[in-house]
Amino acid sequence: MSQYAPFIKPYIEYNQDGWGPCEVPELEVPYQPFCKSDRLGKISDWMVPVQEKKYTNKYASTFGNNNSHYAYFHEDDDATFHLVDGSNLKDLKPYQRNRYRPNQRNNMRAHGRLGRGNAASGGGAGGMGGAGQGASNKYGKGRDMRRGHMGRRFMRNAPVRLRESSVVVRSDWVSVEEIDFPRLLKLSLPHIKEGTDVVTCGTLEYYDKQCDRINVKKERPLQKIDRIINVPGTIDDPVIRRLSKSMGNVFATDDIIATLMCCTRSVYSWDVVIEKLGTKIFLDKRDNAQFDLLTVNETSLEPPQDEDGFINSPQSLSLEATLINHNFSQQVLKIGEQEPKHKFEEPNPFETPGVEFASVAYRYKQWQLGDDVVLLVRCKHNGVIKTPSGELQFLSIKALNEWDSKAANSVEWRQKLDSQRGAVLASELRNNACKLAKWTVEAVLADSDQLKLGYVSRVNRKDHLRHVILGMQQFKPQEFATQINLNMDNAWGVLRCLIDIVMKQPDGKYLIMKDPNKPMIRLYEIPENAFDSDGNDDEETSDDKPFAKSMGN
Repeated sequence: MSQYAPFIKPYIEYNQDGWGPCEVPELEVPYQPFCKSDRLGKISDWMVPVQEKKYTNKYASTFGNNNSHYAYFHEDDDATFHLVDGSNLKDLKPYQRNRYRPNQRNNMRAHGRLGRGNAASGGGAGGMGGAGQGASNKYGKGRDMRRGHMGRRFMRNAPVRLRESSVVVRSDWVSVEEIDFPRLLKLSLPHIKEGTDVVTCGTLEYYDKQCDRINVKKERPLQKIDRIINVPGTIDDPVIRRLSKSMGNVFATDDIIATLMCCTRSVYSWDVVIEKLGTKIFLDKRDNAQFDLLTVNETSLEPPQDEDGFINSPQSLSLEATLINHNFSQQVLKIGEQEPKHKFEEPNPFETPGVEFASVAYRYKQWQLGDDVVLLVRCKHNGVIKTPSGELQFLSIKALNEWDSKAANSVEWRQKLDSQRGAVLASELRNNACKLAKWTVEAVLADSDQLKLGYVSRVNRKDHLRHVILGMQQFKPQEFATQINLNMDNAWGVLRCLIDIVMKQPDGKYLIMKDPNKPMIRLYEIPENAFDSDGNDDEETSDDKPFAKSMGN
């Protein structure tokens, strides 16, 4: 055996606690979150004289542009530096002009479709009619088809638009779990009984039945209602604090529960803060966050992509839709001191003396989810109506808004709403599937008898301050959930899955975030003071302040 070379076994480190090396050297290198799908770009590109306007954030990071650890800042002034374009642009010679034109000489099918076939088919209507139809197809339809094919060919390599996350992930956050949407879609928790009322509070105004007669020909201007809608979080609710001492172990509001139940339909990023104290879990939202703003065309094939500051940017449209819902939900009610009102057992816990609040009532309901999991949720109603038989029915009032049908790739409401309302609703279900699903879940949780949907459009597509009401439509929440293919068993299963994951974790503060560019949600363990001195939220909403001021005027 001495004729063979000796084999020395290498030393291999085994990490029992996780994946990777056992010891990491301490290097003074700044940390910046990254994603494998980010485009790195080029070091220097001298062939692009003008910056691309269509894909401005082509090389943007998945976690936002707030991280500037590796940004390069040049101290010298290069204002006098000019780049000279030395390329020699020459016109094509006569024999080169048709070089790139597709050869249609041997394309007999194209000749038959564009030439003799159309003339022969139109011969029955007269010689001139047949010739006109053939010419129209030759220079109209064929050209549009060629343009369509070229558009699809060049759009195939278009860069994917990267969306920013709702909150910047920091280096001291610990990733606990990642769940993709295909796994969530397979979950189911059937046979959940209806919730029972624990506390009811607030005052509701009656619905004005004259609003059901609004149509396109009898449109009604949308008015500004100077009323305050207070939407505090879970922990700031005094009723939930009082009830948490004696009942329930999972506490939340209806909009948070609806967001979690419909998370598989969401596209934009959102986040929910979780406080775990022993066997109790509080689901809450961050302060100064955009959680309460409604999304516009979130699930559309071509969502709004304008830059911030324009009236059709995603942030501006969200603020516009939120204000429309606030004003619409109050305008369709009978407002006045002499008008009758329906009062619940307790007054509104958020009222302030001397301030006029909107018509809203709260139901604190609890559900038994099995395995000693008791869910307590604050639900709400927007109005009440009395049937001819004298029965009271509670309403959830929402509004869909039209901003630009051409830019949104939707149907024109003023042309189709009265004659083809189903086509308008189908278009909204395609473009706003997540928003409509969350509204339906909120109505089902609150046990509302009717879901009133209003259609509100701009007076002029370039004016985001004036709107008109074009119509009303009502549904029963359970039937509407079936119509939009919303499975409540799956919704309860998704919620129960997230609750079980959090229940297994130690006490502390957590955050559930929807990934901005992937169909998955992530669970992070965050420090207790993660958002106490956070100035990023104010910076994110500072761009919307001028727009908010203009909407208020």
